[in-house]
Amino acid sequence: MRHRVAGRKFGRPMDHRLALFRNLVTELLRRERIRTTEAKAKAVRALVEEIITHGKRGTLHHRRQTLQVVYDPGVVKKVFDELAPRYADRTGGYTRIVKLGPRLGDAAPMALLELV
Repeated sequence: MRHRVAGRKFGRPMDHRLALFRNLVTELLRRERIRTTEAKAKAVRALVEEIITHGKRGTLHHRRQTLQVVYDPGVVKKVFDELAPRYADRTGGYTRIVKLGPRLGDAAPMALLELV
């Protein structure tokens, strides 16, 4: 029974899944908009929201926690210098998922994940 077990596995081992999430988070914060499957967008949304909240708090501890997730130090700088002031008056809900329809190859439901 899967009682109180959260998260999706995506048919990947844990290290591969975490690398996938880190790549998606890094690219979303770099480009502010990515096109991916709905399931991946829903899984990554919580991580992105947490990282932007770290940026709003702005301490060295939160910067180091963000560096553990985001691959590029330049993106971490962007989170703390550009994105955090942009969302200073917002208490949450920094991302938006727009459904796009099925992908041509395998009919997977696609979505646009973007920063508000």
